[in-house]
Amino acid sequence: MPFLKWVGGKRQLIFEIKKYLPKKLSNSIYYEPFVGGGALFFHLQPKKAIINDSNSELINVYKVIRDNIKELIQDLKKHKNEVEYYYEIRALDRCPLFTTLSDVEKASRIIFLNKTCYNGLYRVNNLGEFNTPFGKYKNPNIVNEPVLKAVHKFLHANDIEIINGDYESALSSIPTNSFAYLDPPYHPVSDSSNFTGYVQGGWNENDQISLKKTCDLLNEKGIKFLLSNSATDFIKNLYSSYQICIVKANRSINSDGEKRGLIDELLIRNYE
Repeated sequence: MPFLKWVGGKRQLIFEIKKYLPKKLSNSIYYEPFVGGGALFFHLQPKKAIINDSNSELINVYKVIRDNIKELIQDLKKHKNEVEYYYEIRALDRCPLFTTLSDVEKASRIIFLNKTCYNGLYRVNNLGEFNTPFGKYKNPNIVNEPVLKAVHKFLHANDIEIINGDYESALSSIPTNSFAYLDPPYHPVSDSSNFTGYVQGGWNENDQISLKKTCDLLNEKGIKFLLSNSATDFIKNLYSSYQICIVKANRSINSDGEKRGLIDELLIRNYE
């Protein structure tokens, strides 16, 4: 049910991740502080959850789908899969007009760009401007009404809180009867492979260390967590006191087609 293709999305890893989830997950409040496209979240469909992302554009899309589904679908129908039109819409965040767009128009823009940009790669430059080129798809599914309506229904029917901030704030008041799935920007496996900076600034080793400290706090409170990251020696050493398993992920987002394919990723948890 994910409505966007997202960098590092977990859609094709769902069944591997499910093997390592806690057994009584249905009794827990589900937390996902780096929700992204929400593949695991939508697969599990928890009745009570708090989802967060630091990307305000992304969180706006979630809220608009929840609150303004009819207006969103109507606005999506105006878009055209044409190169000149694509760059015109992409450039809106570079001009004063952007601040006058409604939340519905901003959400519609992000979905359109995601469906028509190259490889579905949400990427911004250092100024926070969307900079992925046109994808040249023949017939992209820009207005996927069944999926959008299903997401709307799920968000309305359950106790789902949607917040926009940093992961530490999202987890600051997490109760003990919770489970947290953490899918942060990955530690790059090489200098040329860092596709994780989908918000301004990206992540570095200090950010990874800070996240590890947050995981330690969760562990001290008795809160179960599962974390995904790249299979680098740095991450393995950082989380050496926890349960670590290696899974194979098929990563299709890479500027070099020959470097796409199965790669090792880590699943790290603090429970058996």
